[in-house]
Amino acid sequence: MPSTTVYNMAGEAIDQLELSEQVFGVTPNVSVLHQVVTAQLVNRRQGNASTKTRSEVSGGGRKPYKQKGTGRARQGSTRAPQFRHGGIAFGPRPHTYHHDVPKKMRRLAIRSALSDKVANASLIVVNDLTMETPRTRDMLTLLGKLPTDEGKRVLMMLPQRDENVVLSARNVPMAKVQHVSSINVIELLKHDYVVMPVQTVRWIEMVFGEGISAEEASLKIAEVSGTADAVVPDEEANDKVEESTASDSDEA
Repeated sequence: MPSTTVYNMAGEAIDQLELSEQVFGVTPNVSVLHQVVTAQLVNRRQGNASTKTRSEVSGGGRKPYKQKGTGRARQGSTRAPQFRHGGIAFGPRPHTYHHDVPKKMRRLAIRSALSDKVANASLIVVNDLTMETPRTRDMLTLLGKLPTDEGKRVLMMLPQRDENVVLSARNVPMAKVQHVSSINVIELLKHDYVVMPVQTVRWIEMVFGEGISAEEASLKIAEVSGTADAVVPDEEANDKVEESTASDSDEA
């Protein structure tokens, strides 16, 4: 069974946490990771590029010159693609780039990315991740005490929104904060380290291991921690918890 060290806010190792074999101990499936990442990047495309055809550009209603006797090629309109100010032939048109991936594949990709982090000692678990006041200096101090290399990208996932943590990390270029319900493969692979409290680990194990919904997992975490104002994802999060959103709603 995989395990990891639990640190406190001072960067001291205080406990050893056993992780779910089903979530954090699987063999990474590279092909599934590739398919899911490709689908997420493709789904971010808006598909708004558009050009006008010869029937949509203005002008060109009159035949430019007579059909015969000029020695030139016959032309019916000056808005044909070969003319200046003419329409575009085979140009881009608005269309969807959506690529759907089965839910089981998306969840396998999440488990593969998390297992890879554990195998490479890139998953850092803390007993608590809170701040009394929003202060960038305190966030830099915290990241300096945790076992992370300087200059590496750090992703912090919270079980509920903490405004102080979000504001403290906002001006740190290499750090990002997001709610655990926004977990997705691209963010896990893009960042070198993933920092999460124990409650986030339990949330992930309940959703991706036990198969319960994201809403139920958030309610259970709120009951255990005693936070009545915990952010509970909506019903759509149950199916989209592992997808990336084009609106970049990744921050907690």
